[in-house]
Amino acid sequence: MAYFPAFVKLDDKSVLVVGGGKIAGEKIEKLLDFTDRITVISPKFSKETKELVDKAGLNVLKRPYEDGDIDGFGIVVVAVDDLELQKSIYDACQSHHILCNSVDSVEYCDFIFPSYTKKGPLTVAFSTSGISPSVAKYLRRAIERVIPDSIVDFLEEMKELRSTLPKGKERMKRLDEKAKSYIEKIFPKDQNV
Repeated sequence: MAYFPAFVKLDDKSVLVVGGGKIAGEKIEKLLDFTDRITVISPKFSKETKELVDKAGLNVLKRPYEDGDIDGFGIVVVAVDDLELQKSIYDACQSHHILCNSVDSVEYCDFIFPSYTKKGPLTVAFSTSGISPSVAKYLRRAIERVIPDSIVDFLEEMKELRSTLPKGKERMKRLDEKAKSYIEKIFPKDQNV
């Protein structure tokens, strides 16, 4: 079954990352685009992950994972090769209603990390439901090239306009027309987009 695409607000959620290797660092790097409320537990860290964690000023527990470490977290990312530990943490998360991602083990995942591109407030994500992360990555790279940098300024303009117009059909119509005009300048109708 495919994963439901959802954008999760992390403002009030703390994230636990178990692991300190290269893959843990990649997940932390993605998470930092959206939150810095991240705690990392690992007895060892790769050089790159240690630098990333230190630069971001994240909370670090330099020790192995212990039962109960998930308490108080809204999301847990398990980036270790130990499948028994992945299963154990996933099971604990399930019993506490905590979302869990176990890297490279979709059977121990409530969610997966999509390939995404982010420009200001715009985030576009791609997923193959874990079937082929490479396809999602190369599709993202292709789409990324056609998103203009001006999108950031345009979205700020739309935000301002949206906040000044009263709610209702007229506001919806005006915002829709403005968005359509902007997109059609990027992708003229004759390009069949």
